[in-house]
Amino acid sequence: MGCTVPQFSAAMTGASEFQLSAYAGKKVILYFYPKDNTPGCTTESIAFREIHQQLQENNAVIFGISRDSLRSHEGFKSKLELPFELISDPDETLCLMFNVMKMKNMYGKQVRGIERSTFVIDESGKLVKEWRGVKVADHAQAVLDFVSNQS
Repeated sequence: MGCTVPQFSAAMTGASEFQLSAYAGKKVILYFYPKDNTPGCTTESIAFREIHQQLQENNAVIFGISRDSLRSHEGFKSKLELPFELISDPDETLCLMFNVMKMKNMYGKQVRGIERSTFVIDESGKLVKEWRGVKVADHAQAVLDFVSNQS
């Protein structure tokens, strides 16, 4: 925390490429989630959709990130009518950069997957807040509260 996040780019929905440098002067919220079209990830994305306008009013932009393909992301974004873009990280570059890959138990088997996590990068590019092992309930509101208090 408090360290400057290295510049990076990644493929995202909307037929464009995410460039962290393009959002200098804004708070950038990155939420990592395990998989498109799963119950927890759908609930979390809808919660962020519901507070999107308030985030914008607090000079913040938000992006969801998972290992799903752009095609999967485009469908998920359209289905949920998300007003923000989703970043595709199939090679886990960003997942490793933010250290969100964990061994998890799924149906009695050990699987490697994304630990639901959210990060806030301030206007100067410094990591100022992180939530790891996120529980979906009330998380979006906690993010909004944090961002609102940074204004």
